[in-house]
Amino acid sequence: MKNNINFTVIENGTQIPITTRHGSYPNLMYLLKEELQLESFGECGGVGRCATCVVKTSGIKENSALKERNEPATLSKLGFEEANIRLSCQIYITTDLNDAEISLLEV
Repeated sequence: MKNNINFTVIENGTQIPITTRHGSYPNLMYLLKEELQLESFGECGGVGRCATCVVKTSGIKENSALKERNEPATLSKLGFEEANIRLSCQIYITTDLNDAEISLLEV
């Protein structure tokens, strides 16, 4: 369907195709929690402080690739300096995610 956003999530080596629409969730963390039934994921509720929603990204485009707000400091405290390691609560559901790959990481 037109206007769909399609991307792949990798959880424990399993590829899971996701199809959603722009703005269907406040951010990627909420989508992952609901779609994959993840417990202990995003414990701070999306404010970018707890780092329980860390993901490795590939193929995210435009503004969604930028780290803003609390994200750089939170990731740095855990030793993550790579540009493709992100907090999923800081990634909005936009067409920037189309064809991306999101790998769940354990912290």
